[in-house]
Amino acid sequence: MQVQENPAIETFKDCKFCSVVSKVADEDPIGTASTVDHWLIIELPQPWTAQVFTEDPKIAPLLKLIRTLILKQGIKLRPVLISPDKTYSSPDEVRVIYYRRPKILFANFEKYEYILPESESSSLTQEILRKIGGKSHNLNQYQQYLQSTDHIREILICTHGNVDAACSRFGYPLYKKIRSEYAIQTHLSTKKTPELRVWRCSHFGGHRFAPTLIELPSGQYWGHLTNDKIDQILARQGDVTKVKNNYRGWSGLNKFEQIVERELWQKYGWDWLTYERSGKTLRKGGLTGMQRLIYPIARFIPLKPVQLLLDQWTNKATWAEVEIKFSTPTQTDNSTYRARVEQKSSVMTASQSPKAGQKIELKFLPQYSTYQLDK
Repeated sequence: MQVQENPAIETFKDCKFCSVVSKVADEDPIGTASTVDHWLIIELPQPWTAQVFTEDPKIAPLLKLIRTLILKQGIKLRPVLISPDKTYSSPDEVRVIYYRRPKILFANFEKYEYILPESESSSLTQEILRKIGGKSHNLNQYQQYLQSTDHIREILICTHGNVDAACSRFGYPLYKKIRSEYAIQTHLSTKKTPELRVWRCSHFGGHRFAPTLIELPSGQYWGHLTNDKIDQILARQGDVTKVKNNYRGWSGLNKFEQIVERELWQKYGWDWLTYERSGKTLRKGGLTGMQRLIYPIARFIPLKPVQLLLDQWTNKATWAEVEIKFSTPTQTDNSTYRARVEQKSSVMTASQSPKAGQKIELKFLPQYSTYQLDK
C-alpha cells in the first residue's frame, strides 16, 4: 500500500482550515456521504450554537427521539437544520421537509414538505418520527399544510461555522453564488434554473471538503467545490471526469458501494443519476483483531441495529466486494455489476479545522480504488 506524503502539507501546519489541507493533499472525497433512508429537515433561525441542540425546547427533545431511532432500531436517519430564507420563508411559519427512501431500487427520495404555524411544528416532527419508527401516528391531520414542491431541487450548503470554521469561510460564498445565479428569486420569476432552491444548513459531516453540499431529492453529496465545478454539477452537463473528485457519494449506499457507484456514473455519464439503483456489500476484508473474528458471523444477524453498528465498526476494512443493481427509466437495461474495492494508499490530511489557539492536527486517512468491475 502506498503512502502519499505531499511535501506541501508541511507548510500547512499553521493553516486554519482543514479543507485547504485536504485539497492540497489531493484527498479523494468518495465514500464520505452518510447512508440515509430518512431525512428530516427543519427550518430554524441561526445561530445554531451547541446550546441549541441541548437546550432548545423544539430541537433537544427531537434529537433524543432521533438517537433512539438510530441506536435502538438501526434506522438511517439524518436530521438537518436550514436557515429561513427571506423569499421562501414566513416569519410566523416553519418549514419541515421529510424525505424517505421509497423502495430498494430508487433514484430520488420521496418528498413531503410542510409549512405550518410554529406552534404546531414540534408535534408534526414528532408524528413524522413516530411514522419512521413504525408506530401509530396522526400525520393525516397535517395534510392541509402539505406543499406541492416535488419538482423543486433543494440544495443544502453547510455554512455551520460553529462546528468548523471551514464551512462558514468557504460555504457561504458558494451559497451566495447559487442564491443569486441559480435559485428561485421570487415566487414568480427565476434565473437559470426555475426549479431550484438553496439553503444554508447545519453540519452534515465532511467539513474538510468545504464548500460541501447535499442535493435533494437525488441525495448526492459534493465537496471541494469551485465556481466552474458548481456550474457543471447543477446543470448536469459536460465531461463527468472533470467533477469526479468532487463527488462524495450517493446517500442511498454505504461507503464501499459509493466508491463503485462513482465508477458507474463515470461510465454511463449524467444519465446514471436518473437510474434506479441499489447496492449490497457482499464481503469485507483486511480486518484485524476482534473485527476479524466477529464480522464473518455478525454480518448474517438480521437485526438493523446490529448491521448499522457493524457497518460503522468495519468502516476501515482494506477491501470489500460490492454488488450494484440498476434499472434505466425505460427499463431497457436492468443489470448488475460486481466489483472489488481495495485500499490503494493513505493520504495525510486534516479532519477538522483547529480551534482558536490550537494547531491543526494532521492524520493519515485511507484512499480506495475500484477493481474488477464486471457486469
